[in-house]
Amino acid sequence: MYKPKPEWLKIKSQDIEKIDEVTSLLRKLSLHTVCEEAACPNLMECFCNKTATFMILGKNCTRNCTFCNVEKNIPQCVDEEEPYNIAKAVNTLGLKHVVITSVTRDDLPDGGAAQFHNVIKQVRAENPDVVIEVLIPDFQGNDDSISHVVEAKPEIINHNVETVPSLYPEVRPQAKYERSLYVLKKVKEICNSIYTKSGIMLGLGEKKEEVEAVLKDLRSISCDFVTLGQYLSPSKKHHPVVEYIHPDVFKSYEELCYCLGFKHAASGPLVRSSYHAYKAISGSERSFSAKTK
Repeated sequence: MYKPKPEWLKIKSQDIEKIDEVTSLLRKLSLHTVCEEAACPNLMECFCNKTATFMILGKNCTRNCTFCNVEKNIPQCVDEEEPYNIAKAVNTLGLKHVVITSVTRDDLPDGGAAQFHNVIKQVRAENPDVVIEVLIPDFQGNDDSISHVVEAKPEIINHNVETVPSLYPEVRPQAKYERSLYVLKKVKEICNSIYTKSGIMLGLGEKKEEVEAVLKDLRSISCDFVTLGQYLSPSKKHHPVVEYIHPDVFKSYEELCYCLGFKHAASGPLVRSSYHAYKAISGSERSFSAKTK
């Protein structure tokens, strides 16, 4: 059943000229963004601010999550020029904080870890002062793949649990909640100085106590940053919106996050994994400049 969006979810129009400027650059360099592929509600705002979340390894995903708008189709070939093109885009846009994600590539032996490694290294080589955040798939829990990404030393490694365990069979049928937690835990075991981050969508039919349990699970493995946002169904073919969560409820979850010990929490209807991601820096206890590159 269709649920009309409440006022707090309505998006203001933005400067089309600035949006076209970013879009043209992305097309020129043959780059994809999760902003476009996932139909993010913040696309106009981010593109106007000349920011974007780059999506590597093509635009076709090998999984069938019912919440996601990214295309499910035959995977594309890995583009060897992609690391250089992303580094060029970061430089052209003058980014200080770059977010890089990917589709899930279960067809590749390493799940695409090598491409993440190469992109991080190339972006760092051409933009030494940029903060690099990667949003990775679960690599099917492969330790070597996780390690290969960690070895490239991004400042932040994000992997979203997306929803509560009870909804996984319906929302993330090819994923495992415990495996997602393992990825985040493994990152910390390999390199404790890298920040870990995760996110969860609300409004899929979860219960409050389930959300609280997920947040506690994330803190139990020393997850540093967390995001909570409203799920918006991309189409009638996707999982329906069961409930629109009021901003006051999001605020209460944010307060809980800080009580649990998260270094930074972003919780609100329009919050997404990489939305205003740079703000986690000012909310953290450690200095990025003190890290070993």
